Amino acid sequence: MLKTRAKYHLGQVVRHRKHPFRGVIFDVDAAFSNTEEWYEAIPEDSRPSKDQPFYHLLAENDQSYYVAYVSEQNLVADYSGEPVDHPDVPELFGEFEDGHYPLYFQLN
Repeated sequence: MLKTRAKYHLGQVVRHRKHPFRGVIFDVDAAFSNTEEWYEAIPEDSRPSKDQPFYHLLAENDQSYYVAYVSEQNLVADYSGEPVDHPDVPELFGEFEDGHYPLYFQLN
């Protein structure tokens, strides 16, 4: 069954459940919307269901910054109160406050 309501929102800081990275959400897909090649590259025993929201994150770990595409089941809210240092954050969001980023760009 397709879940139509996203648990997390644009500008929210989240962490991956299993892998050591966190990021700020800048887009949400109601269901999986990436390539089959990308999906098949995930080990079969770790593949998430496609029928759930998937989030685009400006992500960071201890070594780098990147864009991540993560299923809702693999995310948890980040309550650390720490901003995300990804260099693209200022292009999309305002100043970090109260644990999240306000949208800075105009939605179409």
